[in-house]
Amino acid sequence: MTLDPARAGQDRQSLARALHDLRKASGLSGDRLARRAGMSQSKVSRIETGRLLPSVVDVEQMLTALGVDDATRRELLTLARVANAEYQDVRASVRRGLHHRQRELATLEANATLMRHFLPSLITGLLQIPQYMRAAMIPPVGPAVGDIGKATALKLERQAVLYDKAKSFEFLLTESAVRWQLCEASIMAVQIDRLVSLSQQPNIRIGVLPLSRQVRNGAYHTFVIYDRRLVTIELFSGRLVLRDPKDIDCYWALFNFFSVHALWAEQARSLLRALADAFRAGE
Repeated sequence: MTLDPARAGQDRQSLARALHDLRKASGLSGDRLARRAGMSQSKVSRIETGRLLPSVVDVEQMLTALGVDDATRRELLTLARVANAEYQDVRASVRRGLHHRQRELATLEANATLMRHFLPSLITGLLQIPQYMRAAMIPPVGPAVGDIGKATALKLERQAVLYDKAKSFEFLLTESAVRWQLCEASIMAVQIDRLVSLSQQPNIRIGVLPLSRQVRNGAYHTFVIYDRRLVTIELFSGRLVLRDPKDIDCYWALFNFFSVHALWAEQARSLLRALADAFRAGE
């Protein structure tokens, strides 16, 4: 069985059909299956019609209630894991136009109340000044980008969400991410000043994981958690979206782990000011 995360939508429908067919073959009604699986009949119906994406746990409960053989269980649980993941190819994003990606991110941010960003390599778009932003949009390799001006304008519009007091943001950067000289030194200093300023907003927490701290894990990649509903993971070639609760719990725990080793509030601002001053001294 070959599975490709880019086919997550197709896999969702395949999973729905397979669960529906297994229930029919078992002779169970939707109501009886629901009682055996410990869920509502309406939830079973929405899963079988593809209107609700079941978690891996949901599928496991349904398969147990149906008493399927081990091979079928393994196959459908694998399918459930892939259906809960979506891969967005960067080349496809460029073909569509980078501004579409900004609108998708704006929708995620509009629908969330708590967003936690782990940033091991670069400063994220919500925190960027325009000069840094434009530099971050030009890839060193791969397809040429589209309309950077339009995408930049939309990215700047997105930053208005930071001032919505009904929302909370936690940004955890490594010191390496802050130090990474994406732009000339004078721009880097202003960018870091921006971090200091935003960290004083009551609904924004900015932490820095200093290089001087011993941390018994690696900062492998950028990820963002939206309300424990989904996680997005940034890769060079695109973006992975995870929706399974077990995956979300894993990344939530990772964020908490790195948070313990980080500097926050005034300690973080002191380090950021020192880094900004170092860039100014190097001009």
